[in-house]
Amino acid sequence: MKEHTLDILTAALIKYGTRVFWAAVIVFVGLRIIRIARRAAGQIMDRAGVEITLKKFLDMLLHAVLFGVMVFMAADQLGIKTTSFVAVIGTVTLAFSLAMQNTLSNFAGGTLILLLKPFKVGDYISTSSGEGTVESIGLVYTTLLTTDNRVITIPNSSVSSAPLTNLTRTGKRRLIINVGIGYSSDLLKAKNVLKKIFEENPGIMKDQPVQVVVDALGDSSVVLSARGWTTCEDYWTAKWSITEAIKLTFDKEGIEIPYQYMNVMMTKES
Repeated sequence: MKEHTLDILTAALIKYGTRVFWAAVIVFVGLRIIRIARRAAGQIMDRAGVEITLKKFLDMLLHAVLFGVMVFMAADQLGIKTTSFVAVIGTVTLAFSLAMQNTLSNFAGGTLILLLKPFKVGDYISTSSGEGTVESIGLVYTTLLTTDNRVITIPNSSVSSAPLTNLTRTGKRRLIINVGIGYSSDLLKAKNVLKKIFEENPGIMKDQPVQVVVDALGDSSVVLSARGWTTCEDYWTAKWSITEAIKLTFDKEGIEIPYQYMNVMMTKES
């Protein structure tokens, strides 16, 4: 009887010991495979120029997936039924997805932005939610800094699904200033004055042409459009200084800038 019991225990120990051994081998080898896979994926992402935020997330996701596969393989080797675990995980994942629907939408938008790179940190962009310099690109929100030092936090779902203008992608911007002059003013003189103002402004690029054209014949003015190129950094300074120079120079040269006004005449009844 004792020998029979001993044989049963020995067989059980061999059986489960073998399972534990192979489960340990799976974990041992699996951890090394995970480490190698993460290192290789990191090198590939570095060569592809993947943003650091997305790189960290993808690395974390790869680790979680591979670690989960390893745990399920080890559990199966030990004879643990994983079907129930899969069902529970699926239910929890579904509930989590429904509860975090908006956040997941922002997350998907952030992933697209980091992958497609319509803009990067430091770019000046304009969206329906606001415009400013990109301070940071997260997986959920993008942060902009406006010219008056306000911080705008925009959900990535709004940024990725709406029209967006990147004003600094090419490194230079075209400055366009429209100004109206009176029909009685000297048109050619006004064009030459505008061109000279643009060409003499230090913010206007000297290797790019300056254009002054008649843009429209309005009801009360001839609309001139002056155009020159600036660097992204000099855009606002050039715009403000040229606008001021136009008013001062036009006044000095006797070029009329029409404006709406009303004459009120009062009569005294006798």
